[in-house]
Amino acid sequence: MISLDGHSLNIGTLINASRMKEPVELSQKAIQSIEKSQQRLNAIIAQGKPVYGLNTGFGIFADRSITPDERQQLNRNLILSHAVGTGEELPEEIVRAAMLIRANTLSKGFSGISRELVQTLLDMLNRGVIPVIYSKGSLGSSGDLCMLAQMALVATRMDGEKDSESSLAYYNNAKTSGREAMQQAGIQRLVLTNKDGLALINGATFSTAILALTAFDSAYLCRLADLAASLSFEALLARTDALHPQIHSARGLKGQIDSAANIADMLQGSTFVNSHPHVQDAYSLRCAPQVHGAVRDTLDFVLDTLSAEINAATDNPLIVKDGLAISGGNFHGEAVGMGADYLGIALSELAGISERRTFRLMDKNLNHGLPAMLVGNADKEGLNSGIMMLQYTAASLALENQTLSSPDSVRSLPTSANQEDFNANAANAANHARQILENACRIITIEMYAACRAIDLRKRENGALQLGQSTGKAYQMIRAGVPFQNGDAYWKEEVDRLHEFIFRQDSFRETYSGGI
Repeated sequence: MISLDGHSLNIGTLINASRMKEPVELSQKAIQSIEKSQQRLNAIIAQGKPVYGLNTGFGIFADRSITPDERQQLNRNLILSHAVGTGEELPEEIVRAAMLIRANTLSKGFSGISRELVQTLLDMLNRGVIPVIYSKGSLGSSGDLCMLAQMALVATRMDGEKDSESSLAYYNNAKTSGREAMQQAGIQRLVLTNKDGLALINGATFSTAILALTAFDSAYLCRLADLAASLSFEALLARTDALHPQIHSARGLKGQIDSAANIADMLQGSTFVNSHPHVQDAYSLRCAPQVHGAVRDTLDFVLDTLSAEINAATDNPLIVKDGLAISGGNFHGEAVGMGADYLGIALSELAGISERRTFRLMDKNLNHGLPAMLVGNADKEGLNSGIMMLQYTAASLALENQTLSSPDSVRSLPTSANQEDFNANAANAANHARQILENACRIITIEMYAACRAIDLRKRENGALQLGQSTGKAYQMIRAGVPFQNGDAYWKEEVDRLHEFIFRQDSFRETYSGGI
């Protein structure tokens, strides 16, 4: 059972709740913080002072007064009018992660909402009511307004309106109205008042959820990239001088040191490497630790940002200990957007250098004696094309990544009649980072497939060659599921099977996962 307190949520716990569906509860500390915050809000209300979003309108309408009798309608209108968006539906794991982050944010004790509101989100998580959330339409600045409003529309209603608009949700794997899903799960939809609506939708929560899951998966991809490079080192008879620890300690970059050590460790015992008389290798091999290491260091920075953001109070205004409602901008997703851009650029580079190694494996002028395009029978070149088209696919995905990794956070358009005149574009950045990751996974799968095929062809010429202990184990696991084929074949099916194996098979992940 995960216990939320608003302060100690971490990425691993977020993964357990979003993917493993581990149940979640409020800690006693969170309950006390929520109740104290609501008491402070009630004291502010009793003073009758103007407070943004409590007794005023929103955005450009912040100068319009709202009476106490209009507060329920104000909250209802906020959720209804903001629950827009377009694009494909976000996967369940992202929606679950965002719901958990929002509940944790509200548990921190700065929002002035009721305990019941947070508990409703947790009940939805625990009983499997998953709102339908569309992936596009958020600027990530006043938060992911449209996405969080879609979530809130399922969880809330207007007083006296049993059949009020409830959007859509999944329950027991069936899509239905939010109202029906909540009814079937036995969860009461809440009536919002005071600051409830703003507290629910103010924050870059979905951007953060998308980036958090992308970053978690990127840690595993970094480890796989080292493995793919190690297999290519062997397939291309590369020199290990470039992995010498003194080279990397002389520079002092942690990620580079770690990556060089990983590759060197994976190659322990290999007789493929250093078996060709060439003096040094191309950058895609010789500088692999420098490039992979820079990706690792970037990922560490992004994870640090995420660790703070998933425990941050991000709505506006915040209700602070001395009984004040202070208006600010913690909802602004600039840190998340920049983090997503940095990670997208890093993953694009990780995939780009992998594609270059695949290219070298295919070119008989560069691969130290392997057949062109890794055709199984050299005398059938032309009749057979080998795996030529796999490099085309990798190149296409690498080119797409180069476009997708153009930063989103440097782009802004004003909204709300220039009241919101500098936007973060965080949701687009997070979505693009996620797409780049998916492409990078495919590119590295292709490199591993090509490297294993090249190793088979090397062994055919010299059966005495031995793989490293770690690379040898990976090779055996891969070949058990995807055997070598000599002639041309339906390569897509084989690469898809390998992709599923290295990214979904528990035994392989456990062996080669670096973890967070």
